[in-house]
Amino acid sequence: MKNQHGVPIATAADPTPDSTLLVGKHTFNSRLLVGTGKYASFQEMSDALAISGTDCVTVAVRRVDLTEDGASILDFIDRDKYTILPNTAFCFDAETALRTARLARELLGTDLVKLEVLGDTTTLLPDPVDTLAACAELAKDGFTVMVYTSDDPRQAVRLAEAGAAAIMPAGSPIGSGQGVLNPNAVRIIQELVDVPVIVDAGVGTASDVALAMELGVDGVLLNSGVALAREPLRMAAAMRDAVAAGRQAFLAGRIPKKLYANASSPADGVVGAPA
Repeated sequence: MKNQHGVPIATAADPTPDSTLLVGKHTFNSRLLVGTGKYASFQEMSDALAISGTDCVTVAVRRVDLTEDGASILDFIDRDKYTILPNTAFCFDAETALRTARLARELLGTDLVKLEVLGDTTTLLPDPVDTLAACAELAKDGFTVMVYTSDDPRQAVRLAEAGAAAIMPAGSPIGSGQGVLNPNAVRIIQELVDVPVIVDAGVGTASDVALAMELGVDGVLLNSGVALAREPLRMAAAMRDAVAAGRQAFLAGRIPKKLYANASSPADGVVGAPA
């Protein structure tokens, strides 16, 4: 039996059933997607990924060392354990993003791409026009496009219509740690598109992640919140648990918020209770 979200209903035998995350033809067992930048070392990154429970990690194509000298980030990512999601980080026009995505497909042998087309180096907000153009072109070219966008619901609809396999609205500016600043917009996006919605960017701690998941999003992608924490490995565990807790809370359904108290025990028969 499934609930209205198409997810198996909890039973005494299995109190936390859930479905996997499907993006195009790709299946992920974890709803937490983790980036690979900003760690103190490749080994710390590898340890954090393992603790986080993720099975999908993002890699900026420009960070992949194509030479034979020195260690490469790919040496620390087990391709049998993780699906690599290449991203077009620090691309500022559609043409550059398209070229980078196609390079990633040849280099890594995957149709997956996290599309980022930024507008400027200060805000790191996505450029809506070039993002839409690049998304449409990559989708036509057979890519499974997971696209970083603003929290504008109409832009999200346009991207889905252009062939995006997942919409990834920013919770707040990249690396800001401000959490989900506009939860209502994220909820509206979920109502308007029929592809997975994954909050991407801005989450700084476990409560931010839990809140995002309680909104009903399909997943969360983060990097700085773990990599730049005082203890990245401990934070990786916190983010893992927050995704699971937030998801289960959403599926369980929170009680309505009320202005006044609502006693959990009946007052009938209590001596001295007001009539």
